[in-house]
Amino acid sequence: MKKTLITSTLFLLIISCSESSSENKPLVENTVDNADSSIKNSFESGSRYEQNMIDKIYSELIKNDKKLSTLDDKILKAYENQRKVLEYYNVVLDKSDGYYQDAIHLTNTINDSILKHQIENEIRANSEKYNEKTRNIQNLISRLNKNEQDINSFYTAFKIRKTLPKIEKYQNAHPLKTNSLENFIKKQNQLLNELKNLK
Repeated sequence: MKKTLITSTLFLLIISCSESSSENKPLVENTVDNADSSIKNSFESGSRYEQNMIDKIYSELIKNDKKLSTLDDKILKAYENQRKVLEYYNVVLDKSDGYYQDAIHLTNTINDSILKHQIENEIRANSEKYNEKTRNIQNLISRLNKNEQDINSFYTAFKIRKTLPKIEKYQNAHPLKTNSLENFIKKQNQLLNELKNLK
């Protein structure tokens, strides 16, 4: 008898929950249809972890705004051009650094301590001479990288400001009411009371 009562109570609880969720579906779907298209498309394009929400919403805004699209193209080109400009310098500088590291490593295999010390001094002098020769290049590269970080920071701030009103529209179009939660809690409490009173 007790098992039958518990089983039937759980069955009724599950049915009532599925009914209430199916009742809510048309309302949610209608709300999504009425929501801003940039938000709607952003949420429909897959898992939130595939791309952050700001970029998803912003990419939808770009589709309908020529100025935003032009700005985005300009920034992407700046990143690409920087990569191309730095590529040659990085190859030369990295090869030089690699050479000195290999030279120091090989120097450790020299058995004669006097010769080893002489070679270490020669490597150090040559490395310092090259560092002095390329100091201005290194400073310019540092400035270029700093500018890229600043551009990225300001553009990120701009994208957040442009998308904040869109997420607000989405939130307003999807009001979170307490009815379903409260009804479910009532049913849970009823089940809890029945279980507590079982003997």
